[in-house]
Order: sequence, then structure tokens, then C-alpha cells
Amino acid sequence: MKTTLRFTTWVLLVQLIVVIPLQAQQTCPPLGECFDPLLQKSLETAIADLKLDGAVADKSLCVALVDITERAFPRLAAVNGNEMMYAASLPKIAILLGAFERIRQGVLTFNKETRDLLTRMIRNSSNSAATEALNRVGKSYLANLLQSPKYRLYDPARNGGLWVGKEYGKSPAFKRDPLHNLSHGATAIQVARFYYLLENGLLVSPELSREMKKILGNPAICHKFVKGLQSARPDACIYRKSGTWKQYHADSGIIERDGRRYIAVALAANPNGGKWMTDLIVGLDNAIFQNPPRLSRLELQ
Repeated sequence: MKTTLRFTTWVLLVQLIVVIPLQAQQTCPPLGECFDPLLQKSLETAIADLKLDGAVADKSLCVALVDITERAFPRLAAVNGNEMMYAASLPKIAILLGAFERIRQGVLTFNKETRDLLTRMIRNSSNSAATEALNRVGKSYLANLLQSPKYRLYDPARNGGLWVGKEYGKSPAFKRDPLHNLSHGATAIQVARFYYLLENGLLVSPELSREMKKILGNPAICHKFVKGLQSARPDACIYRKSGTWKQYHADSGIIERDGRRYIAVALAANPNGGKWMTDLIVGLDNAIFQNPPRLSRLELQ
């Protein structure tokens, strides 16, 4: 009996040493490896139902959708996911990341004044707050951070990504992105990666990722994704950042509703882009709820 007990204990210890670390490594797989054909079909159907497939064909609409209900099994769908587009205020999320990296380093102090500044930049999309925050972070520092091996949120191998190369004001661009000459740019998938890393506590640190997410909550501007969700899905909670300039429209965020959690990103180059996004977020929400989580899907088989 004692021998059997010792053997059982030894087996459990081996499981703790080997299996649990392997599970931990699998909790956040690279997003690019998580393409899901069923979610892709639902995404394309939602876009076609809204008669936006023409906009996808001419690359004036880019969308990424990621089901992150199960952290170990994210599911990605996208159209024009690696097309880079002018994204107006959406790349202010990159300044937010830079600010929290500077906080981690002790260069910035995370006090009420700093929190208020970053909150105005994100929730109210204040250009003056964004410019002040950018200058505190450092323009060259932020450009290097976005391209760093740690994040690769701007990656030439993926056609670019998040970029901030200009203050949010009348001053000229100080460093346009190397591939597309944009001052404020993004790709849908790289923005989705930002939120994916944030949700997994991999931006700066788990604690500071949580602080960043709080700032992205309670948006003060009711349009695009927020307007669509408030109208059709009033129980949804969104952590988001949008952008608007002339014909360019962008929205992005983490949406939580009825036990499901997903990332939605849309970029558009069309005067009707804002209306597209109000309608699109409802279609994206439907696409998520039409597809059960992976574990639930396996249980049904």
C-alpha cells in the first residue's frame, strides 16, 4: 500500500513538473497561428449580408475578429488583415503602451495626473493629451518600441502595423512609417494583436496590462462600435479606441458579453465608414455567437 502511494505521489509530481508548464506555455499561442475557417466563413457572411463585400474587394475595408473566450484556444478571422491604412486616432493605443513602458522603467510616475492625461487621450480622444503623452514618452523611443523584438507591433514582414510618426496637431510628421509613408497607421491584425497581448497580460506586465485595459473602458464617444452595441447589444461591455479623419474611419476593442469575449477591429477608407462600423459590430457579434467555443464544440462531437 505504501509503495503504491509513493508511486502515485511520484506520478503526480511528474505531472506538476512537466504538464503544467506545458499548459502555461500554451495559454497564449501566437495569434497568426490561430486562423479558424468556421469563424472566417461567419465573418465573410456577415460582411456580405451588409453588402460590404465590394469594400473588401477594393481594399477600402479591413477587418479582424478574434474569439478569445478560451484563452488557450483563440480563433482568428480576417479580411484584408495585413493591409495598412491611415487610422487617425486609433494608434493612440501605441502611445498608451509607450507610456506604461516608461512607467515600468520609472521614467514616468503613474499618479492621478498621468492617469487623467492618458484617460483623456483614450476615452475622449483628446489630441492635446495625445501630443503631450507622446512627448513625455519620447518619439524615437516609441518608434523603436513598436518595432522591437519584444512586441513587433510594426513589422515589415507583416506589411507594417501600428505606427505613430506625428503629433496629433498641425506640426509636420517627424517619422513616417518605412513601408507606406503614413503618419498614423495600422493593420487590423496588428491592432488585434495589441488587444490579444493586453488581454493575456503581455503588454508591459500583467498588473500594468490591467491598468491599460481600465483606461480603455467606459468610452466617452458614442459612435461606430459603441453606437452599434448600445443599440443592439446593450448588455455588452467594450474596451476600445476609435479614429476618424475625413474619409478614414477606424474602431477597435475587446467586447465582453454573456460569457463570451472577443476582439474586433475595423479600418475603412470611405465617407460612410462610420456607419459601416455601427452596423458591422452587430454582424461581428453575431458571428461570434454563431460559433461555440472550441471546447464546447468538442463536447458536441
